[in-house]
Amino acid sequence: MTVAAPSRRSFLQLAGTGLALSGLGVSTVSASPLRASAVGGPVLLNFNECPYGPAPVAQAAAREIVAGSGRYLFALAGELRDLFATQEGIGKDHVRLYPGSSEPLNRAAILWTSTSAGLVVADPTFEALGDLAAARGATVVKIPLREDGAHDVRAMAAAAARINAGLLYLCNPNNPTGSITPADDIAWLLANKPRQTRVLVDEAYLQYSEQRSVIGQVMQRDDVIVLRTFSKLYGMAGLRLGVAAAHPDRLRELASLGDNPLPVTALAAGLASLRAPGLVAQRKAENTQVRQATVAWLAARGFSCVPTEANCFVVDVKRDGSAFAAAMAEHGVVIGRSWPIWPQRVRVTVGTAAEMCRFRDAFAAITG
Repeated sequence: MTVAAPSRRSFLQLAGTGLALSGLGVSTVSASPLRASAVGGPVLLNFNECPYGPAPVAQAAAREIVAGSGRYLFALAGELRDLFATQEGIGKDHVRLYPGSSEPLNRAAILWTSTSAGLVVADPTFEALGDLAAARGATVVKIPLREDGAHDVRAMAAAAARINAGLLYLCNPNNPTGSITPADDIAWLLANKPRQTRVLVDEAYLQYSEQRSVIGQVMQRDDVIVLRTFSKLYGMAGLRLGVAAAHPDRLRELASLGDNPLPVTALAAGLASLRAPGLVAQRKAENTQVRQATVAWLAARGFSCVPTEANCFVVDVKRDGSAFAAAMAEHGVVIGRSWPIWPQRVRVTVGTAAEMCRFRDAFAAITG
């Protein structure tokens, strides 16, 4: 089947759709004055950030609480925890807040990997956990993704048994690919993994996808930890707010490494985001539309992407990925890097419709 290439006009038209409802936070680029690309500067498509920033209601909440931020306002954290737990249908004692999801990710490596307890991850995937585990002397086994981009759960379970893994990491949708691992595969993994192996499911990009969460498993098992973040769809990467959901015993282990009050601005913005009706659906729809149009444009020119349901994709540029990224930067578009297992593929964050027009122009100029 031949895929028609979207025109530049069709990309620009996306920017003016009814999805840009300021009250829901799906605003135009001009609503984010700090985005360099809004004023003709470089387009930043390298860190999987949300190009719209926090929802307007979240921005307002953060501003309004600054005057009272001379106090710790501890009750805010409990309010946010309880609201998150209610919305997800889990017990509030199964939820703990952190400044982003990197904090509990790093704690998991310290607690559950060692010289005698290894780690199993996909390849490629988000690397922070593997890097920290390796630095602690843990054996880290990387299992290549399947051709469809899913985690190879059977190979991962076998590797976990082989190395006495203390932890298995599954990012769904995956970073950098945005690809998904079907719920049935995750269910198989939980049923067949070694008993001593804890499974950490990173759902940082889940809200962009059509996949259902596995967060309900924390009410039934003590060996599953689910991470969420406000950094991606909610646009709060710089504000730092994340959630770890797990059995209370696992949360106590995570907390054993210390605690620190969260910024009240992040808590206020997080509460406002969770309470904003339609915010997730609107941002998800806009991201999907722009992403699919971009992937179709690339496919029409012979450049394949791993199937994705996130705000990023990996494209095969048919040449050295690092050199390609450098060439794109020279054209004013900063994209992500390549991975050792895929040296000719690069990760690209999905920006606004206008930003993806700049991406197309730069890509076409380089590839001819």
